[in-house]
Amino acid sequence: MSSSKNNKYIRKGEKSTSAPYLLGLLGFIPLVGLFVGVGLILYGILKYKDKMLTIIGIACVLFSLGVYTTLFHIGSNPKYFKELWEENAQIQMNSLIRDIEFYKLKNGFYPDSLTQLENDMLFLFDPIQTTQNGVNIYYNFENLGDTYLLFSSGIDGVPHTADDIFPQSDLNDNLGWVQTKN
Repeated sequence: MSSSKNNKYIRKGEKSTSAPYLLGLLGFIPLVGLFVGVGLILYGILKYKDKMLTIIGIACVLFSLGVYTTLFHIGSNPKYFKELWEENAQIQMNSLIRDIEFYKLKNGFYPDSLTQLENDMLFLFDPIQTTQNGVNIYYNFENLGDTYLLFSSGIDGVPHTADDIFPQSDLNDNLGWVQTKN
């Protein structure tokens, strides 16, 4: 066998002179990429004297640092997560209106609480509100007889404030849902 650089077969005991560029793919794994990046930087500078390998190592380190900086920023701002759930809460409440109206068609009256609707397919818990002592918090619901209230307390968690979130339904005239007590 020949020992030329273009030969992809290496004799036993010979060292490869090609830099381990493919290790840079491990840089896409946060935290692992940080250590791989440092290793590639050191290999690029000290062992292979390869500028491209050093650049790949720096990119791995920067990617890991970027991921963890972003997670820290988002994690230190719980209000950010709650804002992401506002649209989800509204969609869930729109579905709940259908289920509440179906309950009335079936029983002749609105339920006294959301727990009467409970089954595996319904989302009764407000995703904006965090759990307290492991207990999920339901949407605000009140049976008013011929009508009912249904809303989320919003980011502040206090009902009947400016940040409350209400279902959006274009069938309001045919529904018992009302936004406020009359």
